[in-house]
Amino acid sequence: MTRDYSEAGDHLISTRPVLVSRYRWFTRANHWIIAATTILLMLSGLAFFHPALFGLTALFGGGQMARWLHPFLGLVLALGYLLIFIQLVARNLPRRDDVVWVKHFRDVMDQNEEKLPTLGKYNAGQKFVFWAMAGLILLLLGSGIAIWQEYFPDLVTIPDRRIAVLVHAAAAVLMGLVFILHVYAAIWTRGTLRAMTRGSVTGGWAWRHHRKWLREVAGRNRGKPAK
Repeated sequence: MTRDYSEAGDHLISTRPVLVSRYRWFTRANHWIIAATTILLMLSGLAFFHPALFGLTALFGGGQMARWLHPFLGLVLALGYLLIFIQLVARNLPRRDDVVWVKHFRDVMDQNEEKLPTLGKYNAGQKFVFWAMAGLILLLLGSGIAIWQEYFPDLVTIPDRRIAVLVHAAAAVLMGLVFILHVYAAIWTRGTLRAMTRGSVTGGWAWRHHRKWLREVAGRNRGKPAK
């Protein structure tokens, strides 16, 4: 028996024209909180990374305020992503279609959609971002707590704290790159941003990029009156 990984918010809004609900308001709000928090963390983190960038602390009311605020923003990010992870993890598990998608990555870049497999709600690239963010946030959270001397002064030894600083910085750089990749992909694939602003996508977008998911949603809509 095939397990149904559909989300409660996935449904056909209308059939003339076809509009598909992709994300509920809670998911969208949480997504934008994560995005805003990530940007603030990158800005404050860069301020601590090198003296030449210390001027960025002015955005937070000065060095002391930025230093105090940074770890709490990290906790907000971790909590927000935990909620996203719980909600979307089932849909982001690896599938055979993902292997085929990766093998045809050149066709992905050339937008030769007819050569790609029919996909569920997420493709391999989106799943990579999902798991990369999860792993990097976990690293940032663990290393961040290890160097948070205000509340955890004796949690680790000084040598271990130095290692934690290096891990924290490396994970932050990698997360910044993944974040940029995510933003670029959302802009590059036309119609994607609509899902996180309005919560819905057009039937044409769903058919072109996530045909298997569209069929699942349409199948659950059978028997209901068309709007």
